[in-house]
Amino acid sequence: MTDLQDLEGELRRVVRGDVDFGVTARALVTMDASNYRRVPLGVVAPRDADDVAAVLEVCRSHAVPVVARGGGTSVAGQATGTGVVLDFTRHMNRLVSLDTGARTAVVQPGLVLDRLQEAAAPHGLRLGPDPSTHSRCTLGGMIGNNSCGSHSVAWGTTADSVRELSVLTARGERLRLAQGWTGAPDGLRTLVEGDLARLRTGFPDLPRRISGYALDALLPENGADVARSFCGSEGTLGILTEAVVGLVEAPRARALAVLGYADEGAAAEAAAGLLPFGPLTVEGMAADLVPPAAVDLPRGGARLFVETGGGSADEAHARARTIVRAADALDARVVTDPAGQRALWRVREDAAGTATRMPGGGEAWPGWEDCAVPPARLGRYLRDFRGLLARHGLRGTPYGHFGDGCIHVRIDFDLLSQAGVARFRRFSEELAELVVSHGGSLSGEHGDGQARAELLPRMYGTELVALFERAKGVWDPDDLLNPGMLVRPAPLDTNLRFSVLPREPVDVEFGYPSDGGDFAAAVRRCVGVAKCRTTAGATGPAGAPGAAGEAGVMCPSFRATGREEHSTRGRARLLHEMLAGELVTDGWRSTEVRDALDLCLSCKGCRSDCPVEVDMATYKAEFLHHHYAGRRRPAAHYSMGRLPVWLRWAARLRAAAAVNALASVGPLARLAKRAGGIVPERALPRLARETFSAWWRGRGAGSGPGLGSRDSGDLVVLWPDTFTEHLSPSVGRAAVRVLEAAGLRVALPPTLRMRGRPVGDGRSRSAAALATARRGRVCCGLTYVSTGQLDHARVVLRRTLDLMEPVLETAAPVVVLEPSCAAALRTDLPELLHDDPRAARLAARVLTFAQALERHAPDWTPPRLDRPAVGQTHCHQHAVLGDAAERRLRAAAGLIGDLSGGCCGLAGDFGFTAGRFEVSVACAEERLLPSVRAAPEAAVILADGYSCRTQLEQLAGVRGRHLAEVLAEGLETEEA
Repeated sequence: MTDLQDLEGELRRVVRGDVDFGVTARALVTMDASNYRRVPLGVVAPRDADDVAAVLEVCRSHAVPVVARGGGTSVAGQATGTGVVLDFTRHMNRLVSLDTGARTAVVQPGLVLDRLQEAAAPHGLRLGPDPSTHSRCTLGGMIGNNSCGSHSVAWGTTADSVRELSVLTARGERLRLAQGWTGAPDGLRTLVEGDLARLRTGFPDLPRRISGYALDALLPENGADVARSFCGSEGTLGILTEAVVGLVEAPRARALAVLGYADEGAAAEAAAGLLPFGPLTVEGMAADLVPPAAVDLPRGGARLFVETGGGSADEAHARARTIVRAADALDARVVTDPAGQRALWRVREDAAGTATRMPGGGEAWPGWEDCAVPPARLGRYLRDFRGLLARHGLRGTPYGHFGDGCIHVRIDFDLLSQAGVARFRRFSEELAELVVSHGGSLSGEHGDGQARAELLPRMYGTELVALFERAKGVWDPDDLLNPGMLVRPAPLDTNLRFSVLPREPVDVEFGYPSDGGDFAAAVRRCVGVAKCRTTAGATGPAGAPGAAGEAGVMCPSFRATGREEHSTRGRARLLHEMLAGELVTDGWRSTEVRDALDLCLSCKGCRSDCPVEVDMATYKAEFLHHHYAGRRRPAAHYSMGRLPVWLRWAARLRAAAAVNALASVGPLARLAKRAGGIVPERALPRLARETFSAWWRGRGAGSGPGLGSRDSGDLVVLWPDTFTEHLSPSVGRAAVRVLEAAGLRVALPPTLRMRGRPVGDGRSRSAAALATARRGRVCCGLTYVSTGQLDHARVVLRRTLDLMEPVLETAAPVVVLEPSCAAALRTDLPELLHDDPRAARLAARVLTFAQALERHAPDWTPPRLDRPAVGQTHCHQHAVLGDAAERRLRAAAGLIGDLSGGCCGLAGDFGFTAGRFEVSVACAEERLLPSVRAAPEAAVILADGYSCRTQLEQLAGVRGRHLAEVLAEGLETEEA
C-alpha cells in the first residue's frame, strides 16, 4: 500500500516543477474525452527531462504507475490512470527550434499543435497531421496516439512526420530513437528478428492502421525505425521528452469542393475514386450533423469535403472543378474564399461534440469512434455497420476521413444501466468482428486505450498480441507506464465514468429543458473535447490561412490563466466529481468547485462555442445558490448582486448627486469599496442625475422634430434595464430617437399591474387601477442570477411577468438595449421559471435594438456615417442573441470593419470584485484593448454593453458608445 504522504513528499523534494496531490488537481484528470474514469494519486507538471526522470525514479520505488497526459482529448481512455499523471502542458510546452532549410522542428511534448503551425506558417511550412482538436492537442499526445487528421490522404499520420524522439524508459534510461535501430532498448532487436515472418504477415495493409504496437516499422525493409514504432504506443513504452518532426510545404492557395450525395454510403463509395486526383482532404459528413441553416451546403443526405491546393487561387480552383466533374455527385459547390472555408471546417471539426447529441435530444458516446477499413471497402462496411446498429437498436451518425476509410461515430449507448452496458459489450464484440472481416483496424486514429485493447486478439490473433506483450516487457519490465492499455487491458465495460453518478435526479432550481430537467445529464454534456482550452481561437484546419484569426468567446478565464480548472471542461469535471461524491465529498458546499467557478465570468460563451452547448454560467448560478443557502455570502453578492435595489433607492431619494459626490472623496470611496467587496483599483460608476424613466415621463406630447409618428407604425416596448435606467440613460434616449425616426411607436413596460389594460406610454395613471394595483419595475434578474441568488431572482422575475401581462396580450416586441439583460430574458427567465408559461412567451418577444429595426422597420434607411468602427461584440450577444442584424445595420450605416470577439473581462460584478481584477484586465488585453488602441483616429468605438463601456473607460480612457447612440448622432447631423 503506497503511503501518499511519503510519495508526495519525495516528489516535492526532487521535482522542480509542480506537484499537486490536492482534490482539484486530481479531479481535473480523472477523465479524458472517453467513456472512462480513473482517480489518480496526484499530478506532476515537470519542468524538463530531469524532472521526468526524477518522477519515474520515485514512482518506481513506490510501485506507482505513471501516465503521460497532453491535452487530455483522447477518446479511448488512455489519458487516465490511477497513479501519478504527468501534465506536460504547463511547462514542457516549447517549440525548441525551427529549421526552415531542413524543414524540421524540435518540440517538447506539451506544445499545442497550433502553436507549431503558427510558427511554421510564415515560412510556407506546416506539420502534415491536423486532428480536429488542433487548437488544444499536444505533440506528445499526437505521437502517443499516432494522430492523423483531415489531411492524412496527403501527408499521412504523425508517424510519417516523426524523425527522432527523445524518451525516458521507466527505469530511467535516456534514449534517442531513430531509424536503423538507433536508440532501441536492449532485447528489442532480438525480439523482432526472432519473429520476422509473423511481423511481415500479421498487420493489415491500410492507411489508417493505428491499433496495437507498430512493430512492423522495425522490419529491415522498413528501415528498422524505432521512432516510428514508438508512435501510437499510448505512453506504455516510454515517456517522450522531445521530438524532431518533419514539416511539409503548405499550398499557397486552397479551394474546397463540397459534394452532395444521397446518403453516406454513396459518399463513401465515391470517396476512393477521388484519391487519384491528389486531394488534400476527402472528408465525409452526414447531413444531420450540420446545424440547420448554419452554412450554405449542396443538397443531399451526406457530403464530401474535398480540399485542393495549388500555387495560386486559380490553380486550386481548377483542381476543385476537376474533382467536381469526376465526382458524380447530386449537387456540388466550390468554396474559394477563406471565410467560407473556415465556416465549413468549423462544422466538420465540431462534429466530435455535436455528434454526442442525437437529433431527438438523446445522448451518444464514443467507444467505437474511429474504426478504419480499406477505402475501397468503405461503402460496403458502412452498410454492414448500419445493419449492426439496427440489430442492436442503436443509432449513430457516421462522419470522418472517408478518403482513408476511417469513420467517426458517436453511438447512443445506454451506459447508465446494467442492461445497457451489457449491450455495449455485445455490440463492441460484434463490431470488432465486422471490422476485421473487412480487413480493417479497430482504431484508425485515436488509439485503443481501454475501449478496444481487450479486442485486439480478434484483429491480430493471440500470438501477435503475445508478441506485443513481450515488446512491452522489453521497454517497461515493471509495467509502470500506463498499465492496462494496449496489453493486459482492463475490460472495456469497467471504469465507466457514468457509473459513479447519482441515479436519481438532483434537486435543482433551473429547468434544464434540453437535459430533461436532470442536472447530472447537463453536466454529462461535457465530453472532454476541450474546445474551451483553445488559446488562440483557431476555427479552420491547423495551418490553414486564417485558421487562428477568428475566435469566439469561450473560455476567457482559461485564456487568461492557462489553468485547466478555469476552463469550461475543468469546471464540468469538478461538478462531475461533486455529483460522484468519491473525490469531492462535500457536495454543494465544495470549496474546490466554488474556487474553480469563481473565475467563471458567466459570459455564456460556452453555450454557443462549446460543440455540445455546455452552459457553465447556468451551472455556476445553480451551484452558488446551493453553496450559500442559509449562509453568509460574499459582500459583492449584496452590493453588486442587489444593484437594482440600491439604484432604485438612490433614484427614489433623489440621491444621485450626493452619492456621486461622496464617491469622489477618496477615503469614503475606499471605505465603500471595501464594505462592498469591490477592489480598490476600480472607480465606482457614476449615477445619472436623471433616470431614463424620468426623462421619458418628462417628454410630454411634443417631443421635437424628426421623431417620427407616435400614432402609426408598429408598437415596440422598450425595456428600461437597470444599466440604461440608472447609469446610461443616454443610451435609452438615443434608442427612442432612432426607433421613432424609423416610424415605430415606442412604449415602456407598465409600472402597475393592471389586468386587461392596453399598453400605452408606460405611465398607467387610471384612477380605478391605482386603487387595486401595486407599483413596480420590470427587471431581468441578471444580477441575482449571476450571483446565484435564485430565490430573489425568481421573485423579481415573477413580478416582472405580472407587470408584462398586458404586453404579452399584444403583438409588440420587447426591445432590450443591454445585451446581458436581453440574454437573461431569453434564457435565464424561461429556464428558471420553467413552470410559468408566461416566461417562454416573454422570452420569445425579446429583440435587440438592431433586430427590432430590421423586423419592424425594414424600409427605414439609417443615417450614412461612413466611418471605421472598432470594439467588441458583447459576449452574451455572441452566445445567445446573435449579431447578424447588428452587422447588417452597421453596414447600412457605413460603419466599416468587424468588431473583435472575446469578452471584455468586466462581466457585471466580476471585474469589480476581489481576486478577479488581474484576470479581468487580462481578458480585456486579449482582444478588446489592442483593437481599440490600433483603431484609426476617426473610428467609432462601439460597445453595446454597459460593462464593456465601463471597462474601456477605466482601462483605456476611451468612451465606447452603444450603436443607438451613434445612429442618433447621425440623425442629428443629417438634420443640422
